[in-house]
Amino acid sequence: MCSLVQRTLAKPLRKMSNGVFFTQNLKMPRSCGILCDLEISRSSPADLQEELESGGTAHLRPPEREHDPNRVMWLELLLASVLGLVIYWFVSRDKEEPLPLGDGWWGPGSKPSAKEDESIRPFKVETSDEEIKDLHHRIDRFRASPPLEDSRFHYGFNANYLKKVVSYWRNEFDWRKQVEILNQYSHFKTKIEGLDIHFIHVKPPQLPSGRTPKPLLMVHGWPGSFYEFYKIIPLLTDPKAHGLSDEHVFEVICPSIPGYGFSEASSKKGFNSVATARIFYKLMLRLGFQKFYIQGGDWGSLICTNLAQIVPNHVKGLHLNMAFISRSIYTLTPLLGQSFGRFLGYTERDIELLYPFKEKVFNSIMRESGYLHIQATKPDTVGCALNDSPVGLAAYILEKFSTWTKSEYRDLEDGGLERKFSLEDLLTNIMIYWTTGTIVSSQRYYKENLGQGIMAYRHEKMKVFVPTGYSAFPSEILHAPEKWVKVKYPKLISYSYMERGGHFAAFEEPKLLAQDIRKFVSLAELQ
Repeated sequence: MCSLVQRTLAKPLRKMSNGVFFTQNLKMPRSCGILCDLEISRSSPADLQEELESGGTAHLRPPEREHDPNRVMWLELLLASVLGLVIYWFVSRDKEEPLPLGDGWWGPGSKPSAKEDESIRPFKVETSDEEIKDLHHRIDRFRASPPLEDSRFHYGFNANYLKKVVSYWRNEFDWRKQVEILNQYSHFKTKIEGLDIHFIHVKPPQLPSGRTPKPLLMVHGWPGSFYEFYKIIPLLTDPKAHGLSDEHVFEVICPSIPGYGFSEASSKKGFNSVATARIFYKLMLRLGFQKFYIQGGDWGSLICTNLAQIVPNHVKGLHLNMAFISRSIYTLTPLLGQSFGRFLGYTERDIELLYPFKEKVFNSIMRESGYLHIQATKPDTVGCALNDSPVGLAAYILEKFSTWTKSEYRDLEDGGLERKFSLEDLLTNIMIYWTTGTIVSSQRYYKENLGQGIMAYRHEKMKVFVPTGYSAFPSEILHAPEKWVKVKYPKLISYSYMERGGHFAAFEEPKLLAQDIRKFVSLAELQ
């Protein structure tokens, strides 16, 4: 008999409830002749010894453990808890608490005890001989600074081309005619949180039988105005007359951001995008809209995003042509190179718009963000100069309409301005700033939103959980790939690489933007 078995049998055996005896801590060397799966199946050690001495083979198997019901119960509880946490995480991440609605008073002095006048008053843009005479007097006193040789638009607005703009402005531009064009749509004003809020409200001239228009709030940015939307409005309110399908007909509301154009500026510090979003929400309620679509670029993008964060149940869909994304780790991945970008799922179009990274991202930000640092820190200082000189104001604003439309336009003597816009349209936008004296208050908006630094506000860390559409125009200041946008807007249902166009999408490419808005709304209606 194997000596190992002898030693094993010499150890005390413990009888299990199933009648099988076993010895603990048995270690079977490979050199042992007895099978390693020895099973002690006899009812006693004596029976086992008898079989082995007669030449039989014993099979040893590991002892069967008794089940501990308490241990099983705790294991089940642990697994259930882990599973519950996983399910909760997936469900709760789409149920982030909205931004508080809050309230405010931005008018001069203390908030009066009497209820605010909520009436909606018709408004007309007007001008006068005195206003035009003063403009011409200031233009006539313009002093040009000769540009450097071959500088084109690399140093800012080229003074040689500025002379042409000034000449057209002084001798050909008809402000009275443009005022009539501005008044082709219905203008209104209403008091909200102490401020006189200006907006245009355009209803469809005709509707298919049995249909109702979809309310759409469109919000501009800087250095634009409500006038940016004048060419896209008829494509949305009367699509059939412009060769488009009338499946979706819109009722468009375009407000002026407080401190821009004909909307009163805040008298108090702290008036930011969240306060603006709340005011525009109150405006839509005052107009009778409980649910509506919203669209924006530049500051309008942030305002509309905040509105969706405050009252997501009232926003049927959010469409953007610019995205404020600062928290996503994806925004750092271009630093790793375009090969890594492909690994992360960037499309070939993304690669084309982001690389070479140094030129298309780093240099672009450094080159184009100088104005931002001034306006986010000391806006009133530069504002004094711009508010006093119409030519200085035009140069400051029109330079953005050059480079932000297409960065390569800085290589041209005329900044490419008239390739996409008419001087008449560009100067109409300038006149809205000039005649209202709102350049300073519009610049303060940067300090109110960026003066505390990036990620200083709760809304910057929050996602947006309403159906979202995004138009990626190729010449936007910074391209935002779909993966970036989806981090901030998890319910992104439409992302379009646009054929052409830059920062001022509605002004530059109204038809392309209108088509993408309509495509997005078709998808949003199915949600």
